[in-house]
Amino acid sequence: MKNLIRFDWAIKRLLRNKANFGILEGLLSELLEEDIKIDHILESESNKQVADNKANRVDLLVQDSKGDLIIIEVQSDYMQNYLLRMLFGTSKLVIDNMDEGMPYRQVKKIISVNIVYFDLGQGEDYIYHGGTNFVGMNRKDILHLSRNEQLVYHTEKIAKIYPEYYIIKVNQFNDVAKNTLDEWINFLKTEEVKEGSKAKGLKEAKEKLNKLKLSPEEKRDYEQYIKNWRDEYGEIVGNYEKGKFEGREEGIGIGMEMGAANKQEFADEKVKQSKIEMALNCLKNGMSIEMIAKLTSLTEEEVRGIKK
Repeated sequence: MKNLIRFDWAIKRLLRNKANFGILEGLLSELLEEDIKIDHILESESNKQVADNKANRVDLLVQDSKGDLIIIEVQSDYMQNYLLRMLFGTSKLVIDNMDEGMPYRQVKKIISVNIVYFDLGQGEDYIYHGGTNFVGMNRKDILHLSRNEQLVYHTEKIAKIYPEYYIIKVNQFNDVAKNTLDEWINFLKTEEVKEGSKAKGLKEAKEKLNKLKLSPEEKRDYEQYIKNWRDEYGEIVGNYEKGKFEGREEGIGIGMEMGAANKQEFADEKVKQSKIEMALNCLKNGMSIEMIAKLTSLTEEEVRGIKK
């Protein structure tokens, strides 16, 4: 039974409290493979309370004990230009943290952590990491920092100077945790912490993100948040059922004017076209391929073919 609140709402409300930093520190430590300590939370676009409480996107901007800036963004709904949004977010942070006359060596290191619940890009993995490297056009070698540059930048790799991006495709996780980071991703997908989990911060998450321990005000806010999310999902399913019915009726109607041998074949084709149109709509709204296949009765292979 799911007894923990959704992570996107937790970021929106509970994880901004310094007393709960251990939860975020645990996730970041497992993902970045180093011991992360959050110094404080900074103002970001969605840190501000807004009237629209729909479950679409929330983000959090923190500064760690080394002075690095980390954006943590949760995106529930499909967003066509999301990869460019990631680029914009890191670029804006670099500029916003540059004072006039400030030397370039003081440019802030930016880490962008993106937790997405839709099928972003094409790839078989559920965790992706990207950065900047320079490759020789002739010799194909990687450009490295000189010894003096390493002392200036406090790192051995050029990629560590530039913004780094992490993408966690939650719906693509197969629910089998092979390591402590997988334990975190399982929680992001199922809102459950399995017995025996050893990942940093998960024990604290299980304790502090329990629905039963929310205040009455928090419970009302959370219930409204979930209602909005279900309404959006229900709208997608409703549109599918309507399209499926209309497609069947149109196919049969036109088939009546054709020969009896072709009637059923034509009607079936119209129904399939309706399923394909609905699958496209579901993909745009961030549904997983597995869920779309169940909803439309198409095979997962057929859904992947539509995406291509």
